[in-house]
Amino acid sequence: MQKQDYYARIEAPDMLDYGVYLQCDKLLACQKPLNGMVNGDELQFQIVHQVEELWMKLMAYSLVDVIGFMEERNTHRVVTLMGRVHRIMRMMTAQLDLLETMSPKEYQEIRLQLGNGSGQESPGFKFLLRMPPDLWHAFKTNYLDAPGLTIADIYDGKYDHGDSYVVAEALVEYDELFQKFRANHMYLIQRSIGLGSKSLKGRPVELLQAGARHRFFPDLWDIRHEMTDRWGSQYGVVRDSISKHDAAE
Repeated sequence: MQKQDYYARIEAPDMLDYGVYLQCDKLLACQKPLNGMVNGDELQFQIVHQVEELWMKLMAYSLVDVIGFMEERNTHRVVTLMGRVHRIMRMMTAQLDLLETMSPKEYQEIRLQLGNGSGQESPGFKFLLRMPPDLWHAFKTNYLDAPGLTIADIYDGKYDHGDSYVVAEALVEYDELFQKFRANHMYLIQRSIGLGSKSLKGRPVELLQAGARHRFFPDLWDIRHEMTDRWGSQYGVVRDSISKHDAAE
């Protein structure tokens, strides 16, 4: 087998209309030359992270439209687009599993190629972290303030599973999926370099776990325990046992 012949065909395939439209020549040139990879896992490492950036670009693009549709109170479009964002988040999380096929030793060889860079510098990730305040402002203005509702109203007092509720739940699901992605990424870091080590920025990796506990829309999470506590005070903390009651009968 002549590896170089295969490499040449992989990196410069025949380009017909489909490849031209997708600019595959540019896309396939975005990775290091195959004969220059530090080990057999570096191509995977680059591609997974490049694909993540592309998904985050699509997610940001979709969320910009979501903000516009919230301003129009076009709830059907908001929910549809948020469903797309949710699917992207699930795919991004699933893709991290590929990186778990690397051994710690092989990852260290790749890590040396990053210079002083780290995932904390991801342009797509950093941009997405800046979007929640704008999403929240659009939601609050158009789905709470405009109809004269509070979060407690849409979840309890005036609950009707209406537009305000379904948009709120779409934001909650995005929040949850994003934090699951961050949590899975932490497990990947633990598996590849360990939590007690320092990141490439010199920070202990365990400090990065704080980000995984962050919530984009805390008000939408807080209402749940507030309602549960309120209901609990009405029902009583200690209730009759169902099993004892049945036994007595």
